[in-house]
This record gives sequence, C-alpha cells and structure tokens, in this order.
Amino acid sequence: MTPALSVPAVGAPFERTMIERRDLGGHDVMIEIHFCGICHSDLHQVNDEWGGALFPMVPGHEIAGVVTAVGDSVRSVAVGDRVGVGCLVDSCGECRHCLAGEEQHCLAPAVPTYNGVGYDGEPTYGGYSRHIVVRDRFVVHIPAAIELADAAPLLCAGITTFAPLRRWQVGEGTRLLVVGLGGLGHLAVKIACAMGAEVSVLSRTLAKRADSVRFGASRCLASDDSDALGQLAGHFDLILNTVSGGTDIDQLLGLLAVDGTLVTLGAPPQPLQVSPFALIVGRRSLAGSVIGGIAATQQMLDFCAEHGILPETEVISAADVGEAYARVARGEVRYRSVIDLATIADQAALAAPAAEGLAVLDG
Repeated sequence: MTPALSVPAVGAPFERTMIERRDLGGHDVMIEIHFCGICHSDLHQVNDEWGGALFPMVPGHEIAGVVTAVGDSVRSVAVGDRVGVGCLVDSCGECRHCLAGEEQHCLAPAVPTYNGVGYDGEPTYGGYSRHIVVRDRFVVHIPAAIELADAAPLLCAGITTFAPLRRWQVGEGTRLLVVGLGGLGHLAVKIACAMGAEVSVLSRTLAKRADSVRFGASRCLASDDSDALGQLAGHFDLILNTVSGGTDIDQLLGLLAVDGTLVTLGAPPQPLQVSPFALIVGRRSLAGSVIGGIAATQQMLDFCAEHGILPETEVISAADVGEAYARVARGEVRYRSVIDLATIADQAALAAPAAEGLAVLDG
C-alpha cells in the first residue's frame, strides 16, 4: 500500500488515501515518486469534461523518481536509477505502431497512466502517489543534468511539444507561431529555439511578453491585436496551438503560409469550428498531435539536457494541490506546478476542492 491523493467523485475535494500497487512481475519496475507535475489534462479529467472518467481517480502522468525494485527480467534500469514515467504505462507491443516506437497510437489501445484500465482489468492510478509499478518498456532515464523536479513536466508537456516539432521537421529558417504561453507553450518556445526556428508567441494579452522573449521568442502578439496579426497573414510555416479552448481556428489558419500546418495540442471538450475556405486557400492543413513514443520521450529528455532546456516550475506541497488546480484554471501558474510527493505522508486531510468546472486557459 502507498499513500496517494485521490478525487472520489466529480468536483469532490482531494483526499489522502492508500492505494495498492501490484506485485512486481518479471518486467516490472517499482519507482519511489519524488515529483509529479500538474498537467492541464488533469483538470479536464477530474471534472469529467471529456467523458468516461473513472472514480476514485488518482491523477498524474508527469512522474519523476528513483527505482527501488525491479523484476527478474528487467535489464534496462537498476535500483537507484533516476527515472521518469509519462502518459502511458503499457501497450500491446505487437501492433504496427508499437513496433514503430509509437506506443501512443497502439491499436489495443495503450494503457494510460491513470484513469484507464490495464490489460489485467484493474484501474490505473497515477503519479499523485508515493510509489508506482510500471512495465520496464515505459520507464525512461532522466539525464544527470536535469533535476527530478524539472524533469517531471517534460514527461508530458515536453514530449507533447517536442514530438510535433520533430514530426514537422522544425529547424533553421522555420517560422513558428506558438499559441498560448503556458505549461506546453513555454516549453515549445524553448525547444523550437534550440532547434533553430524563428519563434513567435500569440497570447491573450501582452502580459507575458517579457517571458516569451526570455524564453527565446522574437515577438509576442496579443490575440485581439488585429493590425499586428494582419501584417503577419500568410507568414508562418507551422503553428502549434497549445490552448485548451477559446481560439479562432480560421484566424490562425489565415496566418499560415502556403502549405503551412496548424497543429492542435490542446484538447477542449467542445468541437473546433473551421471554415473549409480557411483550408482550401493556401493549401493549408489542420492537424493534431498527442505526446510521443517512449523512444522519442528519451530523445526529448536527452535533447533538453544537451541544450539546457528546463521548464519553469513551482514546487508545491501535497496539501496545496486543490489551490494549484484553481490557479491553473485562472492562468496564474508560471509555468508548471510540481508536487513534492515527500510531503504526502504528513497530510491527514486535504480541504481544497478539485477546481470543479474551471476552464483551462493558455496551454
């Protein structure tokens, strides 16, 4: 048994509970979790905004910790290794996508780290807990240059932005627009700049202009500045939309050059509205992207270590998770809250609500 933060029902407060992790199998790894990031999708899940939420729920898929035990057949990690776990904890390993190293597209499908059901029929519980048991194929090594608290957000926010930047071959001369300077967006700026792109940021206001420049962007635009946006019509090769709602898709498509692509990363519960002419004119594309495979996640971590790319984090206590959710929903976090799981053992009760019904803004 291990302590965890659980949401018993939609809108209910977080509460400290004890959950049982499975016994180690031959290919299993037990990890003592040191830090877990709070991802915007956690808010969607605890509020059941996407439907199908399973309660009680232990959120968390940005997990960083240390290996404490391994199964008899594990060779890829050893006790004492600094490791991470992202959004997935299992896949079939046999379909064409798994064999191609893209487990996120597993046809079985893949098993999410939390709010899912494993192939054994048991529910999965995430990283807002002290320990987790994961198949060895889904454990990545955290480079020595990255502290565990900094590594946690990279396991979702990092790979979610790294994967499309690699997929659309961002490099020297690429004109990139990042929509939303939040948990995803600020890492997209840092990673794309390290790849050599010319990066711009589009946000609701100019309040984050100084930060966007500090992260490497050449310009920051406000979404209601029609004059500035008009001057950039047809300018960008690629747009990453990290916002979880409230964006004008036609407006964004109008900023793309011929053959440009708008990639949506945020996942609002409402359908996107798009005019066919916004795609037809300029032969533009609207695409989506979801995390990346395990090999790509390791590549992302190594890339970030090599280029000194770290997320902007604020470490919080387990007792402050409810308030952190409310701050994420209000767009106040700069730029990722990370839970120190060493504090969970001392929390007898947690009174803050799980941010019922709050909308997520700016990536």
